[in-house]
Amino acid sequence: MDAWVALLRGINVGGHNKVPMADLRALFEGLGWADVRSHIASGNLVFRAGGKADALATVLHDAILDKMAVDCAVMVLSGGALRAALADCPFDPVAGKHVHAIFCWADPVVDPDALARFRAESEELTVRGRVVWLHAPDGIGRSKLVEKLGKVVTGTGTTARNLNTVRTLVEMLDGP
Repeated sequence: MDAWVALLRGINVGGHNKVPMADLRALFEGLGWADVRSHIASGNLVFRAGGKADALATVLHDAILDKMAVDCAVMVLSGGALRAALADCPFDPVAGKHVHAIFCWADPVVDPDALARFRAESEELTVRGRVVWLHAPDGIGRSKLVEKLGKVVTGTGTTARNLNTVRTLVEMLDGP
């Protein structure tokens, strides 16, 4: 069995798509997946399973919809892919909450005009494969770029995690 990370988009956000992590871990285990651990209540899980990323994501999406009546986008990354994304982070911030990895289901297209229109002077956006890295040192909550990200990064669905979360998920992959 290989190590995987599941990133669920849009659960337990603003009181919508409520999914208790204990129930989600039990669902993973019911699928025959092992060593299931969750990080915070926003849909970050590490587990072991056989298979391929796309197939695992489909199985998980369908199981969550069937058992929990929640239709959320699911991305599954191999442990190696998450480690590689972290190693490729172009920023070394003082606060990991100011850098976000925006994971893309397909190759992203950045609209330079929209980027110029919404980006604050302090913000940087860099594409590395299927990960768009955003450094927002003034805070993500104040960023117009984050608010308009769907107009800036196009051609794919996305789910974002801050650098602290990405680091923790890698630690979980590497830990007991």
